[in-house]
This record gives sequence, structure tokens and C-alpha cells, in this order.
Amino acid sequence: MNRVVITGMGAVTPLGNTVDEFWDGLKAGKNGIAPITKFDASETGISVAGELKDFDATNYMPRKISKRMDEFSRYGVAAAVQAVEMSGIDTEKTDMDRFGVIVGSGIGGLNAMQEQIIKMHDKGPQRVAPFFVPMAIGNMVAGNISIAIGTKGINTSIVTACASGNNAIGEAYRNIKHGYSDAILAGGAEGMINEIGISGFAALTALSTSTDPDRASIPFDKERHGFVMGEGAGVLLLESLEHALERGATIYGEVVGYGSTGDGYHMTAPTPDGSGAGKAMLNAMAEAGIKAEEVGYINAHGTSTPANDSAETMAIKYAFGEEGAKKVAISSTKSMTGHLLGAAGAIEAIACVKALEEDFLPPTIGLTVKDENCDLDYIPNVGRKADVRYALNNSLGFGGHNAVTCFKKWEGQ
Repeated sequence: MNRVVITGMGAVTPLGNTVDEFWDGLKAGKNGIAPITKFDASETGISVAGELKDFDATNYMPRKISKRMDEFSRYGVAAAVQAVEMSGIDTEKTDMDRFGVIVGSGIGGLNAMQEQIIKMHDKGPQRVAPFFVPMAIGNMVAGNISIAIGTKGINTSIVTACASGNNAIGEAYRNIKHGYSDAILAGGAEGMINEIGISGFAALTALSTSTDPDRASIPFDKERHGFVMGEGAGVLLLESLEHALERGATIYGEVVGYGSTGDGYHMTAPTPDGSGAGKAMLNAMAEAGIKAEEVGYINAHGTSTPANDSAETMAIKYAFGEEGAKKVAISSTKSMTGHLLGAAGAIEAIACVKALEEDFLPPTIGLTVKDENCDLDYIPNVGRKADVRYALNNSLGFGGHNAVTCFKKWEGQ
């Protein structure tokens, strides 16, 4: 079995368009949520979102190629290019048949879908854009990354709603662990702050209706009432330890465990007793070969919906025990980014790696009103220094998808 390490990371997020900007924002407890500017949202009843600021796709690809992609693909390619640059991997000296891509999206090209369906309805089927299909289909973020980097190994996409990015990382980890690949770009991308995206989730009563960005995404707070839509991408370059050492790569962290389970319960609600997500955490720790008390940090799914946050609290107690759960530090960085759906688990994996690397745990901002059903240590409002060796990253998706990855601080061989 191969050990699997992280040698590069890339992120475009509501807190900034690089890993450093994203991480600096998390450490500072900065709120990346603001009034929606992408369209007039007044009729939706939703006021705020986690939009990207000053993102320019042409920093990462030619304008002509960018115009043939939906937003989610642009974001994913940008994050992948950053990860490759950070890793220093030389594609001329790499066996590209063993270099893969596993990057998912919860929704895919919703902007292209909305735009072209309206165009077909208003102007007829002959006016549909020639690139509609490759812009819309969800696998094209992985396809476009593979084309941009020149990878020839596994090239696949995972769609598990809000667990997509984390499942992609877990599956890439297993693929390398078992020797099928040397290196894989893994993560998620999402770009759906538009009329149908916001209206659809609003119709589910899943979104926060707050007009105040500071009281909109408030995970584990008693006044929480819905999540805030975010957008962006996160991509990690995973490599076998042997491959990374051979080329003298800088190593930022290690993936040591993965758990993936299903609730088998409800289309949108998690199991109230937390057993589905709890078992995923237990499975990730078992693969890592560690006990619950060795986990020093959990990046919670923590969406700020009433059902998720109380059920996830139960899930952590299920996995750690009632007393053990109270000893582990937990935060939801969605309090600062909003919920990036299929990309959430990917940017949150980066947060875990940076937390281990820098001995600093990011906070859950906006947590001011205690909820008796959420009674654990959620690192309220201000981050803290802590020497932590292992971190869990939780992602829970509609349909009962649970994905948990376990990361270890890199301490050398």
C-alpha cells in the first residue's frame, strides 16, 4: 500500500482567489458573504451569497477556451492550475498515463442550462449554442482540467451533491493507495449563483433569508435558519509518497483515511441520530489506524440549517462518544464562505491541511446564541493556536451521501 501525500493546492473562494488569500481570511475570521450582485435577486427572497470577487479566468487559460466553458469549469481549471504550479511537478518528466483527475460538481453547468433553455424557449431550437452540451455536463470540469494539464490517467467526476469534492479526494486517495495512479488532481467546483440556482434552493426553504451578511451563515447558532450559497473551487494534488520523494516535492500533509456511507433515510434531511455520518467518521479513523481521542480538529459540514447542524452534532457524538465529542475542537468555515455545494469539501480539505501545517484552527464566526442541541466546542468567533496531528473533514450531501476524509500533519517519513 502506498502512503498518499498532498504536494499542491489551489483555491478560488469567496475569501480570495488563492490558497493564501483563502487561508488568511479563515484565520482572521473574515466574512466572504455579501449582497448578491450577479443578478437582481429581489424577487427570490434571498439577499446574500458567497460570490467570488475579481476572478479572471484568463489568468489561467486563453480567452477563447474560457468562453467555451461554464463558470464551474473555469473555477476548477483555475484551482487545478494553481495546485500544479504549487506542486512544482514537471509534466515533461512525469508518466502522464499515471497522472489523473477526479474532480466533481454537485450541479454542473447551471448557468449554461439556464441561459440556453431560455434562448431555446424565446428564439427556437436553432438558436441553441453549439457548445451547450460540453458547457453544461458536470463531468467537464474534470475533462477540462485533464486537457489543460495534459493528464492521461484516470479522468472521472463524482456527483454526490454537497459531498462531491470530499468524495473525489477520498476516491483519489484510495486510487493512489492501491497503486493505480502516481498522482491525481482531486476536488470540486461549483458556480450556480444565478436565478434558477437561488430560486430552486429557496423553494426548498433551504437558504437563509437574512439581509445581514453577518447573521446569514451562522452554523450551530440557535438563530440559524438556512445556508448561504457560495461558489468557487478547490483542488489538491495527491501523490504517492514515493513519487513525491523521488522528484523532491514539498509535502504539505498526508491523507490517511476515508469513510463514505449512505443514510438511506430521506432526500434532503440527514438521519436525526447522526448514525450515517457517524459511521463515515468511524470508517475514516479506522482506515487511518487512529483512535477518536487522537483527532484534534474537525472541519464540520456545518451548513447553518437547523436539521444539519443538530444532526451533525449527534453524528460527532456517535463517533466520538458523549464525553469524547466535547474534547475535540470543531468549526464550520462555511460561516465565512457560505456553502460551495460540490466544492465545499474540497476547500474545507485545504483548510484542514493548512490548520495542521500552521497549528491554527479557524473559527466558526457569527456564533453568538447558544443552542442546547449543539453543545460542543465549535471554536466560536475567534480562531486558536493548537498543536494537532489529525483532522477530519466532514461533507454531507442531499440524498444521504456522507464523505469523511482524515488528514495527518506532515512530520517527515
